[in-house]
Amino acid sequence: MKDDVIQTLNNGNESELALLSLGVGEYFPDWKFAQDICLRLASSEDEKISANACLGLAYVARTKKKLEKHLVKPVLIRELRRYQEFKWRILDAIADINRHMGWNLAYKHLDNE
Repeated sequence: MKDDVIQTLNNGNESELALLSLGVGEYFPDWKFAQDICLRLASSEDEKISANACLGLAYVARTKKKLEKHLVKPVLIRELRRYQEFKWRILDAIADINRHMGWNLAYKHLDNE
């Protein structure tokens, strides 16, 4: 299963990459691997892939109740500032992560939306 994810990560088209983080976040049993895939996809220059990667992190938080804050927080904040079209998706992801992890990331941004 990891091999399939890595294969898609390395050779997938835009559509496959946009869905990859959602699938691993929701269904992949290894939270650390899922988190790391989502973090990698969050650095994509494609806004949809990046925003979905943030949502994938929220799925990891919801289904596994584990994330590494020192790795996840800077990526979420960067993506929140970097893109506008899918800002709503990133804000939703942050709100879900805060709820499931007991964090308070980007609290001022969530209040203003």
